[in-house]
Amino acid sequence: MIFRDFSKGVIFSAQTAVGILGNFSLVYCYIFLSYTEHKLRSTDLILKHLMMANSLVLLSNGVPQTMMAFGFKHFFNDFTCKLTLYIQRVGRSVSISIVCLLSVFQAIKICPMNSTWKDLKVKATKYITFSIYLCWILYMVVNLIFPIYHSGKWNKNVTKKRDVQYCSTDRDKISDSLYTALLVFPEVLFSVLIIWSSGSMTLILYRHKQQVQHIHSAHLSSRLSPESRATQNILALVCTFVSFYTLSSILNACAAFSYNSSWWLVNSNVFISVCFPTVSPFLMSRDSQVFRLCSHWVRNTIP
Repeated sequence: MIFRDFSKGVIFSAQTAVGILGNFSLVYCYIFLSYTEHKLRSTDLILKHLMMANSLVLLSNGVPQTMMAFGFKHFFNDFTCKLTLYIQRVGRSVSISIVCLLSVFQAIKICPMNSTWKDLKVKATKYITFSIYLCWILYMVVNLIFPIYHSGKWNKNVTKKRDVQYCSTDRDKISDSLYTALLVFPEVLFSVLIIWSSGSMTLILYRHKQQVQHIHSAHLSSRLSPESRATQNILALVCTFVSFYTLSSILNACAAFSYNSSWWLVNSNVFISVCFPTVSPFLMSRDSQVFRLCSHWVRNTIP
């Protein structure tokens, strides 16, 4: 038991440290370059807020699990439990909605001028900031409902509870219905939009590649074209998102229908839910202007 808890603490602490390092690095680069008057793309603004949401998910999942594994249970009470669960839900919801916003925005951005979406290409950039802050405000308000219906304090006498080890939450029909309507349904809708928009982008880029393939000379055929690199970045991001969040949703459903979840189910669910926030900054940094400009500045200033 001691070895199992120690291994859990090491895994979660390492996962949290790597994820926080990656997310904070991109956020720092964005803030630094904003003050140096570099003109950034709209997608980099979306990425900054995605990194912030990812950081909330990492901190609210990894830190409590690590503390529990190393025996620091006395830090958790009714208030800290509700606060932690609130931050988890806000971070997860905003992360999903921002990924959807990024995917849809990119699909609109690269659509041909003769398509039915051509009028949205100019308008989309204007509403990016508004859409981002709307996601934050909406989910911060929506998730305030659940502390009202939930008792976050650890209570072994509760028969219907969702166990996350450092606290448990009461379950009733009202809270379950609200959770499904306000959080689960939008997540499913966002996932469908992400898959659809990313598939559209892949198809557009593939058709464009076929149209311009004849202008590429033979000696460049072994190199990846910009369209191919963009396609790979899109597929990597979407496949990672869909894989981890689908598996996380399945584990969440199993935990929701299980009144006394097993140790492996609870910890596997937490680990999988943190995987996408951990790896996403390293996937996105390949196509982030912020990361490239910051790296260029570091190379030029450090001898």
